[in-house]
Amino acid sequence: MDELTCCATFAEYMTWAHSLGIFEYTSIFLFLLFYAIFMNKVMRINKSIKSSSKQFLWKFLLRLTYFSLFLVALLGPSFGEATKEVKSMGKDIFICVDLSQSMNAFDVQPTRLERVKFELKNIIEAFNSDRKGLIMFSNEAFMQCPLTYDNNALTLFIQTLNTSLVPNTGTDFAPPLKLALDKLSSDKNASIRQKSKVIILISDGEDFGEETEEIGKKIEEANIKLFTLGVGTEMGSKIKTNRGFKTDRAGNEVQSKLNTTALKRLANKTNGKYFEINQSRNDVNKLINTINLIEGELRDSKNIDTKSNKYFYFLIFAAFLLMGDVLITLKIISL
Repeated sequence: MDELTCCATFAEYMTWAHSLGIFEYTSIFLFLLFYAIFMNKVMRINKSIKSSSKQFLWKFLLRLTYFSLFLVALLGPSFGEATKEVKSMGKDIFICVDLSQSMNAFDVQPTRLERVKFELKNIIEAFNSDRKGLIMFSNEAFMQCPLTYDNNALTLFIQTLNTSLVPNTGTDFAPPLKLALDKLSSDKNASIRQKSKVIILISDGEDFGEETEEIGKKIEEANIKLFTLGVGTEMGSKIKTNRGFKTDRAGNEVQSKLNTTALKRLANKTNGKYFEINQSRNDVNKLINTINLIEGELRDSKNIDTKSNKYFYFLIFAAFLLMGDVLITLKIISL
């Protein structure tokens, strides 16, 4: 009874990488079929000459044993006590994208905004295990997508970005930064470790707001990392509109240039970094690598079963028996 209990316990303790399928059932059927035909033939010969069949039976048991062992190895048995603690680490990243009309300038091809949308897809993919949110702004800020793990949904929101989605009366960095700060600070799952929270501000740098410095100071006090990404060139270009190019009140065509001063100052005040995209420079990979250096917060921890596949034990033993079968010759018909 104890032995049966032991076997039952071991069977429950063992897990399998594969289950019996068509190949395994076919192999068993063919083995038994051909060996039954062979056995019937040999036993009829032994019976006609009145010879013993014991050696034949030993040979059959040997072959049945290593065939069974090969089959068990094929199924991938795993056993043994082995658990591993897996920790899920992640960051919260808000991406603020400038949608003012100056982002339609084409000094960065095809336009500043279209280039940003293309690079955002790379950023989204780089932080696959982190929560990401999207804020669009001009002089006002709007939540386009709250923090989410759903990269597909976020990518769809990015594709829809255009300058007609927000009022076009100038650019102000304060509203998107304030909105991102509020969401990161009031999140129910917010951790004490604010260092795992990141804001990325993407713009051509034309900031006409008056509260940017104050919001920047609050972000620094909250220990949230702020990175700025400038898009454009110092030479600048005209701004495309539905009627041609944007003009000022005097009727002159507006020339939009990248203003790095505001973006660099904001990054420096919050202990962040400034990056840039233009025709000859692309710092997106540098931005990704810098954010990757930030340690994420612990989101989840669980123990998983790490029993390893022990198929090789059965395979080696089966090969040893097969070798013995080949090397040791027994007379299955004795005179």
